[in-house]
Order: sequence, then structure tokens, then C-alpha cells
Amino acid sequence: RLFGGQLMAWIDVVGAVAAKRYAKSNVTTVCVDNLNFLNPAFLNETVLMQACVTWTGRTSLEVRVDTFVERIDGTREKINRAYLVFVALNENNEPVPVPEFHPETQEEADEFEAAIARRYVRLNR
Repeated sequence: RLFGGQLMAWIDVVGAVAAKRYAKSNVTTVCVDNLNFLNPAFLNETVLMQACVTWTGRTSLEVRVDTFVERIDGTREKINRAYLVFVALNENNEPVPVPEFHPETQEEADEFEAAIARRYVRLNR
């Protein structure tokens, strides 16, 4: 069985890659939010991860990371969904602005609205 801590480390790396590509700068993880383990992954199964930006602030951005397992019979199953917040940094590790995110599909718009709600909850903890 895949250790949850290992999966969390992979999620952080995949999320950071998506955030770096979007921000075109270095990033640091600020928050891991809504990390939901849905199903296990076992030995000899392939783990697939997919990340996308869901929201941007001035210097921060939220990234959703979905994790799937491909079973030996070829079927795929979602095993995890996580939301992470990153801050873009310059070469002096100071926050820098990120490009504004503009949803292009209804799914992106729905995710954007949900990200705003998640941000509100995070800020009011």
C-alpha cells in the first residue's frame, strides 16, 4: 500500500511545478488544504497526477492536484484530491505578482468560485 506521506510529498512537487509554470518564478508552499484520501494505491499500480491553477491573488495562487491510480487491469480510479496555495518568489525570496487567472470554461469558473470560498475559510481560521 502506498504510504500517505509519500503521496503528500508527490502532491507538493506536482503542485509546485504547475505553480512555477504559471507564475514563471520560484514558488513556496504556503498551505496544503482539503487533502482527501479517497482510495488506496497498491504495489505494481501506476500513480498518475494532474495539476491545474484554480485561482490567483496578487502574489499567491491555488493549485488543485488530482491523483489517480491505474490498476493492473487498465482501469483508472481517483484516489486523492488536494488544494495547495503557493506564493511566487523572486531571486531574493520576496513575493512577486502572479498573472491574473481568467477561467475559460464553466468547470474552471466553478472551481474559481470554490477557490474563493476556500480562501475565505483559510483566512478566517
